[in-house]
Amino acid sequence: MKAQILYGISNIKYVETDAPKIRDGEALIKISRCGICGSDIPRIYKTGAHNMPLIPGHEFTGTVVECKADENLEGKRVGVFPLIPCQKCEQCRSGHYEMCSNYNYLGSRCDGGFAEYVVAPVWNLLPIPDEVTDDEAAMLEPMCVALHAIRRTGLISSGIAEEMNQKESEKKVPIVICGLGTIGLLTGMFLRDAGYQKILFIGNKNIQKQKCLEMGFSEDSYCDVRFQEPKSFIMDKTGGVGAKYYFECIGRPENYVQAVNSVSPLGTVMLVGNPASDMELPKEVYWKILRNQLTLKGTWNSSYGDAYDDWHYVISRLSAWKKSEGGVSTFSPSCLITHRFDLAHMKHGLDIMRRKSEEYIKIMVE
Repeated sequence: MKAQILYGISNIKYVETDAPKIRDGEALIKISRCGICGSDIPRIYKTGAHNMPLIPGHEFTGTVVECKADENLEGKRVGVFPLIPCQKCEQCRSGHYEMCSNYNYLGSRCDGGFAEYVVAPVWNLLPIPDEVTDDEAAMLEPMCVALHAIRRTGLISSGIAEEMNQKESEKKVPIVICGLGTIGLLTGMFLRDAGYQKILFIGNKNIQKQKCLEMGFSEDSYCDVRFQEPKSFIMDKTGGVGAKYYFECIGRPENYVQAVNSVSPLGTVMLVGNPASDMELPKEVYWKILRNQLTLKGTWNSSYGDAYDDWHYVISRLSAWKKSEGGVSTFSPSCLITHRFDLAHMKHGLDIMRRKSEEYIKIMVE
């Protein structure tokens, strides 16, 4: 099979290699789509992977061509939860597989989706309904990461019915999303789908504003930091009170400080972005956390393993959007795909993301 293999830092090559062999409990998947994640860039060009040589890529979908655990899966399209838990540690026993103490991971610790075929445990596979496209199925992982961050705040619960029963006033709380890559924009999508009405965006690229508008948000809800100071924007839009919830999707110290300074007393800061450097807070900002009794929360990966997990929720909403008409129901996350490359030429996509030579949101490998 053909694959993009990472042999060392900045040494990724498109080569012919043996197709993987499956063992008991596993399936062989022919990959149709694989998204390039922002985390793939430092993994390939800066830090390397945990094990090399390795095939990167963890946002993928495909069709099961062989399965030793469940023959009924053969010929079915599947989404793939990329984290392979040990099933033995305390976190796994409590159902928090995303926090497994001894996990494997497709695309960073074992071979992933930048190839024609991949092997994955059957436990990690979720059949995809016919109405969900391959593009959407490949974006399940980032969609679930965004949803998991929202659920950690309590803004979306484990069931859809609970959201519908919330008071109208609760849907009007001011929510800020800072950092409008794939995860940030998907966070806005799910919040709007859940009925929240006052969502504000902090970005710095024309493509980010364009996508917000395409998703149905007003121009007044977008702050471009190149032309406007974010805290002033937030205070203006919230009557000087600040945001009730703030999703920090960048991972830089200055954005962390901005988040704390922009939320209201008793507000919540959800830390989503992977840290780009050491995170430090000035003393006066730390004081604000104490005096305003703020809540700081972290989020990691997504929940998986039962009917109430993030993956089932996302698939249910994708299906519902396809079956309904009008409004946000017509939105497809695939509109966030700005570039497409085949497997042989996907390094052009990696280069765009590494050099930031073009504006992009999601780059998809077909």
